[in-house]
Parts: sequence; C-alpha cells; structure tokens
Amino acid sequence: MKARRAFVEPCISLSMRRQCELLSVNRSSLYYEPVGQDAEELALMRHMDEIHLEHPFFGSRMMMHTLKDEGQTINRKRVQRLMRLMGLESTAPKPNTSKPAPEHAVFPYLLRKLKISRVNQVWASDITYIPMAHGFAYLMAIIDWYSRRVLAWRLSNTLETSFCVEALHEALARYGQPEIFNTDQGSQFTDQDFTSVLLNQGIKVSMDGKGRCMDNIFVERLWRSLKYEEVYLNAYDSMQEARLGIARYMRFFNDKRPHKALGYQTPASFYDGLLREAA
Repeated sequence: MKARRAFVEPCISLSMRRQCELLSVNRSSLYYEPVGQDAEELALMRHMDEIHLEHPFFGSRMMMHTLKDEGQTINRKRVQRLMRLMGLESTAPKPNTSKPAPEHAVFPYLLRKLKISRVNQVWASDITYIPMAHGFAYLMAIIDWYSRRVLAWRLSNTLETSFCVEALHEALARYGQPEIFNTDQGSQFTDQDFTSVLLNQGIKVSMDGKGRCMDNIFVERLWRSLKYEEVYLNAYDSMQEARLGIARYMRFFNDKRPHKALGYQTPASFYDGLLREAA
C-alpha cells in the first residue's frame, strides 16, 4: 500500500495545466458541460455539414432552400443559428462583411502570387465541425502547405482560442517554425493569444480575404478526406472515441495515404525527404 501511495502522490502534485499538457487534452474540455441536442437536430446539423462540404459557397439562404427542396420544414432563422453554432460560413463574397471579432487585429493576405516551393515556408490552419452520435466537437489542424503534412491538431468542445494555441505550440516544438502562417479571419486566429505566439518568433501572419475560398484549399481538402473516409463512417459516442478515431486517421493521412501531387509519396515521407535534402 505504501508503494502505491508513493507512486500516485507525485502525479497529484502536478498542476491541472501540466496534466492536460502531458495527456494532450484541451483544458477547456474539463469544465465543459455539453448542451443537450436532440437526435433530430444533430442529424440535421450533420447533413448541413455534408452540404457545406459539397457547396462551401452556400450561405444560409441557399442552405435553407436546399433543405426545403429535400422535404425539410425549416426557416432561415434556424439555419442561421445552426450555421453559427457549427462555425459554418459561406465562402462567397459578401458586401459590408464585419470582422468576426472587431477588437482583434486582422493581418494582410501574403500568399497572393507567392511561389510556395519548400517545406516550412507556409503553414496553414483552419477549424471544422465534427458530428458525433450525441453531440459535436470542433477540430483544428495545422498543415505544412507544400507537403500537406498534418503537423498538429486538437479537438475541443468549445470554440475558445486555447485549443488552437495548444496545437500551435506543439507544431512549433516538433517542427521548428514556418516563414508564414496562414489562417482565415476567425476570432480564434485573430486573438492576440494566438497571433502573439507567431509574432514573438518572427513568423509572418497571413489571413485570407473574405470570400477567398481557395486560400486554405489544402486544409479544406484535408477536411473533405477526413470526413468522408473517417468521420462520416463512425458515429463517435464520446470525445475520447472521436479523438482516437481522428488520431488514427491523421496517422494514416500522414504516413500511409499517397498523394498524386506529391508524386504518390505520403506527406510525411515527402516532408522528411525534403528536409534531408536541405540539411
């Protein structure tokens, strides 16, 4: 019994923050109480996510008409509420679009006419909605633009900035740093907690212009592959199941899934090979 106490007590002395870091768990998820969603609404949200994946330029009006054409009884107000909840936004240009968080700084888009020809030149990041059997979550991932390698990712119950910052710290610790980091203008990415990590290391911050659906095209392709090849095939019962399933897919995507654009190499082998050549 004494031996057991001697083993357990040092773990108890670890701060909650340190325990989360060791387990790669987002701290906000420890305090999150899920909001109840009935099965019908969850099914509707999943279907809306599928429609958005096929037609990312659909706004709430087109989404509503598509659902009505399929026999759904739904109004635009409900569609708008669910799209906000899911973090879905049309890629089509909109007049007089306000910033998601007006108090946050927005940085210029730096990739226009830029030739991206090496790894760690540009990293990109985005957030997507992940449906589950009894709820939903949000997934953030960081990829190397040139190799398509997924460098880090985090799953969260909330859209707080903290899980994005955690993934960013992991990517920087494992892979060094890029010259440019590209995101959309979402409040998580314009938050000073996120941008300061980049700026303090001399990394240039680039942000997509509104309605520029091709700016983060490689992250969008990752979401499409992930959802059709993993997420939609599995009704995750919990965050733990979702995290395990997504982790399994990310390993497959990096290490086993060849890409035609990479000469049928995998993102990991392509990335590592270019690093060796540059060394």
